[in-house]
Amino acid sequence: MSAGLSGGLSRRGLLTGAAGAVAGAGLAGALPAGAAHAASEVPTVSPSAAPAPPAPGPGVPPGTPPVLVTEQASKRLLLLDPRRRVWDPAAEPGVVRWQFSPLGDPRYRDLQPEVSWVYPCEAKVRVHRKRTLVLTTASFGFVAAVEYPTGRRYWGAALGPGDDLFNPHSAEILPDGNVAVACSSGALVRLYAASLGPGATRYAEDRLKGAHGLHWDRARRVLWALGDDDLVAYAVGGTSARPTLTRTSVTPLPVAVPGKTAGGHDLFPVAGRPGRLWVTTNAGVFQYDRRHGTFVRDYPGHELIDRASVKAVGNDPRTGQVLSTVPEKGLEETWWTTKVGVHRPTGTYTLVNGGIYKARWWLPR
Repeated sequence: MSAGLSGGLSRRGLLTGAAGAVAGAGLAGALPAGAAHAASEVPTVSPSAAPAPPAPGPGVPPGTPPVLVTEQASKRLLLLDPRRRVWDPAAEPGVVRWQFSPLGDPRYRDLQPEVSWVYPCEAKVRVHRKRTLVLTTASFGFVAAVEYPTGRRYWGAALGPGDDLFNPHSAEILPDGNVAVACSSGALVRLYAASLGPGATRYAEDRLKGAHGLHWDRARRVLWALGDDDLVAYAVGGTSARPTLTRTSVTPLPVAVPGKTAGGHDLFPVAGRPGRLWVTTNAGVFQYDRRHGTFVRDYPGHELIDRASVKAVGNDPRTGQVLSTVPEKGLEETWWTTKVGVHRPTGTYTLVNGGIYKARWWLPR
């Protein structure tokens, strides 16, 4: 997010003030058809009720997957129709295929979402033991693995709810069902024994300055974590009930200006190339070649994709498309955008009145 949120400065006053009111007002105006509820009854999930699929928009390749976004203006995760270049849920509710918000949901009441779910900043889809889960975090403390499409809670926690001294920024699930969390302001990587149940609190942890991204490497059986300055690999030991984290490698990130921090941000697998990871920093977009331990820019489309301040990046192996999000000037928050950029071929999705932070192709894995 912004330098302020990543730097560990408290924003409790903002949380309880006008910003929360604005976000709540935006939510009611953008609910899909048939989902109008009182403020205390905001629905957790809402599948699209579109009677017939629309024709693809201009330049949308057949087979393009849906797009999952963290929509901070209305405090929701939205799964959006890829066939529409302009998403306007108020005018066309069917563009929303699914949505999630813990606000008003008794299954998440103990996580205090009214103060912990302020800026949802991660959403990634995973398959664990035949269950489709969406891993999500929010900057004021909320972390959860949410079952799709029911919205049921697989596991969740609130880290310092109501403040951004931890700032959970990403999460990942491991094969044993435990969940790792990267906390940017807290400078922590934690591995929770989530396999013990929805409210499990036991964890192992390691310090990592500016922890922003996580990825479980199935082939190498290591947990990758991205910080301000380094890409770290962890071996996971112990038992599922009492896990441990041990660093096995530390690779410095490319630095654009000598003496400055690289500012690692997004970490995501390159779909279709199991030996590579997407890595974004303050200055650019790289792929990390795990075999050689190097950061490269030799991927197709790098001339347009490789740019500063990319908050999320990912590719669809079937169509070859790459999507990314970059902050847009003139919005309520400096890290928001209304647009999701698409490359190969070039295109843009626009969310009317949106405040998007990250976007991901819906590719359960």
